[in-house]
Amino acid sequence: MNVLLVDDDFYVIAALQKRIDWESLHIDTVYTANNVAQAREIIEKHSIQILISDIEMPQGSGLELLAWIREGNYSIQTILLTNYADFNYAQKAIELQSFEYFLKPIEFDKLMLIIHKAVTQAKEQQRNEKAIQGGYFWQKNQAKILEHFWRKLVSGSTSFPIKLADITHAIEEQNLSYQMSDTLQPLIFNLFPYNGSMGKDEKDLFDFALLNVLYELLQSPCFTIESILEYKDYNWIAILKWNQTPDTPLLEELCSSFIQKAIPYLKCDVCCNVGLYDKLNHVGNVLKQSLRMDEEITRCRNQTFLVEAYLYQNKTGYTPPDLAYLEELLNQNQFTTFLEEVTQYLKVMLNNRTLETSVLSLFRLDIVQLVYSFLNLKGIRSHKLYSGKTNDKLTMHSLNSIEDMEEYLKYLVTTAMKYRDFAAQTKSVAEEIKAYIHSHYGDDLTRNDLAEIVYLNPDYLARIFKRETGVSLGSYVIQVRIAAAKHLLETTNMSVYTVANKVGYNNYSYFSKLFKQEVGLPPNDYKKEQQYNPAY
Repeated sequence: MNVLLVDDDFYVIAALQKRIDWESLHIDTVYTANNVAQAREIIEKHSIQILISDIEMPQGSGLELLAWIREGNYSIQTILLTNYADFNYAQKAIELQSFEYFLKPIEFDKLMLIIHKAVTQAKEQQRNEKAIQGGYFWQKNQAKILEHFWRKLVSGSTSFPIKLADITHAIEEQNLSYQMSDTLQPLIFNLFPYNGSMGKDEKDLFDFALLNVLYELLQSPCFTIESILEYKDYNWIAILKWNQTPDTPLLEELCSSFIQKAIPYLKCDVCCNVGLYDKLNHVGNVLKQSLRMDEEITRCRNQTFLVEAYLYQNKTGYTPPDLAYLEELLNQNQFTTFLEEVTQYLKVMLNNRTLETSVLSLFRLDIVQLVYSFLNLKGIRSHKLYSGKTNDKLTMHSLNSIEDMEEYLKYLVTTAMKYRDFAAQTKSVAEEIKAYIHSHYGDDLTRNDLAEIVYLNPDYLARIFKRETGVSLGSYVIQVRIAAAKHLLETTNMSVYTVANKVGYNNYSYFSKLFKQEVGLPPNDYKKEQQYNPAY
């Protein structure tokens, strides 16, 4: 298989030749060209399967080259490179059936994966052309049939074990070669992509890389891989069919190898669950128990768990930590010690293998109530403080693993500590409220609205504001609004009605009454006075 690199920049060509591991991609020859004319000559003389071309070149663009390739019906997978995220370029590339459209500067790890996909596509295209039509497409279709068969069994076993009659019917319907005596075993993989990894930003590439790693690692003469499929986001299941007595230590070893490769290559943490094995006629129960354990256990990342060990371990109810002691630590502002204590509790529970998701959920509830109670005593409205996307995301993920729970607890306590310090600085709170009133005097500014701005109890906010400023909240709002009204009446031609609305008063009579109390004149008289006696 051969590749052609086209770019008018010598250094780009050199970098691609040097930085891409062409041998591992099974590329025999790397041809290079500096313009479209040279590229055409090479394509006409040599067999090219992969083209990597710049778009912007002085003597003809990469899009023109791709159009020529399509007109000539050359079977070439094309990856276009460009410095510009121009929609017109992308649209034209799609029209010309470009394999990929890749922005410079080049990220060689990602480009390597894209070339790998292109090589895979080119090989498949070659097989399509060379293989006997019926035999190849039967094989390709068989893989899809198997995936559909197992996806149906997995989804059907999440609530109740799928019935034998349903398994038999599915085998007959799809004309599969399974026997009820076949021994099958599931492996479940939970993935935790890091921020910035492909799993977070480019899931298609991540999934492609993941499947390559899994199919490469799960190789053994002892079993065959029947299917690998994602049954929910970042949760995958592999179905193995044994041709000898199942070997659990072998699977643990393979899982350990996968964990070691996932961290550097996929940039993610992993949990592996080794399911039970049984004959095909009992596979519904096997899948049900494996999926149930996956839902019930509290995971510790980069470890392998056995369903068999989970089923036979002693399960105990929830024994809370010393909540009175933890409450005392909060009241003494010993937040670091508080975090250390709750983290140690989690580790002890995990070491005893008693920490299930249901137990972890009760523990989270106790800790949240402790922190909320502590904040409420400080006059802080905790349910407002902890609203928002960050809190929702961390809360939702907190039961996924011990590490996720630790991250959530750190966020919970750190937020409480920072806001406790802010609320204790009553002058800062008063200044923030004053600044908000000055910039939003036209809005509805009730005491409750203002309290929500700083996540404080309305009564507590009113007390500290009066203590710091010498003016009540309501009086301060009126003063700011009337001052703004005076400025508008002095400097604009707005009607008094318009001014009243601008400064937050829809009731004109009420506005006039307040204005006269503060200024000594009704607003209309004040406006006339300013017209006759303008300030210089």
